[in-house]
Amino acid sequence: MFDGHLSSSSGRARAWTDSLFVDHAIFRLMWTNFHAVIPGKVYRCNHPTPARLKRAMERLGLRTLVNLRGHRKCGSDALSRNAARGLGLHHVDMAFESRGAPHKDRILRFADMYQKLDFPMLMHCKSGADRAGLASGLVVLFEGGSAQQALKELSWKYGHFRSSRTGILDAFFLHYQAEGEGRMPFLEWVRNEYDEHALKEEFVANKLSSFLTDQVLRRE
Repeated sequence: MFDGHLSSSSGRARAWTDSLFVDHAIFRLMWTNFHAVIPGKVYRCNHPTPARLKRAMERLGLRTLVNLRGHRKCGSDALSRNAARGLGLHHVDMAFESRGAPHKDRILRFADMYQKLDFPMLMHCKSGADRAGLASGLVVLFEGGSAQQALKELSWKYGHFRSSRTGILDAFFLHYQAEGEGRMPFLEWVRNEYDEHALKEEFVANKLSSFLTDQVLRRE
């Protein structure tokens, strides 16, 4: 856990060590699942390094960085916050879970936040697979897309495994597709009918897939 400052060379060195080897950023140096959710407006990726963030801003004219991990005591968090500040990006925390039924209050808070963000914006979690997939699916629905289109944001090509515990995110969009789509707007369904506790009770994950994501890949 990194709980220091970047004001000294030793502090920056500790932050990079924590980011690369504790938070697994060494793998993100070689692979990024950067993707346009709404071209020209909304993008997603795994936790960006400062250099990747700078290149993305220069290429896309980014104005906002949305952190789907929430404020964490780790080197990756400290480095990306510092980089965003140096680049003049708005940095926003919007924490989501990856293994629980999406919380109604967080969905509604994200929807309200989305109306006020300065675009273009980039969203990231740790691996860019699960929470980034959930948030991207929500954006698709905010923009008037379908549940089927939202589900495409939760894909193996981003590193998402729907048979594991993270598959509850797919179940959320499938639940809306079956119970609300075509009958009422998405956010109205979330406010008035979505039952996160029932969804959690109904969902059953594959144990082997869950072991892979939780213990081998060390996903949050």
